[in-house]
Amino acid sequence: MKKGVLLVNLGSPDSTETKDVRRYLKEFLTDPKVIDVWYVRNIILPLFILPSRPKKSAEAYRKIWWDEGSPLIVLTERLREKLQKKFDFPVEMAMRYGNPSIKSGLEKLKSQGCEDIFVIPLYPQYAMSTTETVIDKTNEVKAKYFSDLKLTYLPAFYNDPEYIKILSQSIKDHLPEEFDKVLFSYHGIPERHIYKTDKTNTCEIGKCCFKEDNPSHATCYRHQSYKVTELVRKELGLTNKQVFQSFQSRLGSDPWIQPYTDATLEGFPEKGVKKIAVVAPAFISDCLETLEELEMEGKEEFLEAGGEEFTYIPCLNDRDDLVEFLEHKVNDWMS
Repeated sequence: MKKGVLLVNLGSPDSTETKDVRRYLKEFLTDPKVIDVWYVRNIILPLFILPSRPKKSAEAYRKIWWDEGSPLIVLTERLREKLQKKFDFPVEMAMRYGNPSIKSGLEKLKSQGCEDIFVIPLYPQYAMSTTETVIDKTNEVKAKYFSDLKLTYLPAFYNDPEYIKILSQSIKDHLPEEFDKVLFSYHGIPERHIYKTDKTNTCEIGKCCFKEDNPSHATCYRHQSYKVTELVRKELGLTNKQVFQSFQSRLGSDPWIQPYTDATLEGFPEKGVKKIAVVAPAFISDCLETLEELEMEGKEEFLEAGGEEFTYIPCLNDRDDLVEFLEHKVNDWMS
């Protein structure tokens, strides 16, 4: 069976036009793995969110848009091109939302004779709104259009020693000589998502995340995030006081996992934390949530609160060591 690889990232609007942003947000926010409360998805979203939010989001996308297009799409394509050079079989890319779609990615691979496909969700940590929805959507598309394809998925790699070394080196490459703290800002999720992904019924937020081992850890986004922070802290030789972890991008009034990044940034200066470096380990590729929400808005919040120096550390994007890591994963799959 001829092999192929499909890289899958989050997605982006086709342009910064409000109509394109609205189309993208509709697909994204109507995913029950993202907004899992039916009345929010079916009533509040169409009546209150989609009529107004796309215009504001379009303005945010314009701030970070590149001449080549969406940073996330461009960076994922660069990663794909580098990985393709490592193999003599096809490597394609797709987005969970927007274009290029998962269906188009599988079509490209199938048209090149691929029957056995390794799907790589570009998310280090597992969550129902990231890895799980990619797997569900890809399986759905396969069942509907490509029933003869064989699919294998790369699992969450948050604690992979090679990945931890790469992330640590990336931070080290951009870390200023003087800093008070390194802030690890992860994308937030509602607390209920933690419990919904726990099929073992052993998770209790705040009580099992730091245990050495717990059955829920395999699908617990909160645990996996804290594990990344701790492993990187040790790899870099930082003290507990030199690192802090928070969660960004919350939506709605329901409780999300805490502490929140915006409140953390605003509160740091009064605690004497004036020089910080910020990294976003939930993302492989820089995107709206990193370039606009962190590097722009986060910096402004921190400086206005009395902070003095703010350093944003880029995502791994298309680093050569990340390409080598993915090459190793593909080779493991083939062996």
